[in-house]
Amino acid sequence: MAKIYNVPKVIKVPEINFNGRFNIKKYDEEVEKFKQQLKDHLINLGYTDEHVGEIISFPVADGKAMYMVAKLKPVMLVHLPLGDAWEFEYAHLLTKTEVIKKIQQHKALEKIFSRNKK
Repeated sequence: MAKIYNVPKVIKVPEINFNGRFNIKKYDEEVEKFKQQLKDHLINLGYTDEHVGEIISFPVADGKAMYMVAKLKPVMLVHLPLGDAWEFEYAHLLTKTEVIKKIQQHKALEKIFSRNKK
C-alpha cells in the first residue's frame, strides 16, 4: 500500500486568488516553481530514487488529482493540492508498477502533444 503525504509546511502551495483579477500565467509559473521546490526538498531529504519528483495524475470530476513521487519502494507519494485539490480515492492502493506505468503514460502524452506545438 502506498503512503500519501501532505506538502511539507516549508513549501508554499500556490493559491488561486479570486479577489480581483486572476492571472493564469502567473499562477502557472508559481505552480512550476512549487513543483521544482518540492522535488528539490525531497532530494535534500535523501529521497534519490530514479523517479523522485515525477508527477502522476488521475482524472477526477472536472479536474485531476496530482501526486509527486517521493519513493517507489515502498511507494510514497505527496499529494499536490493544486487547482481544486482533488484526491484520487484509490491512491493509497497504488503499487510501484502502477506508478511507473502512470509516469510512462504521462511522458508519452507529453511527447505527443509537444510535437504539435512546433
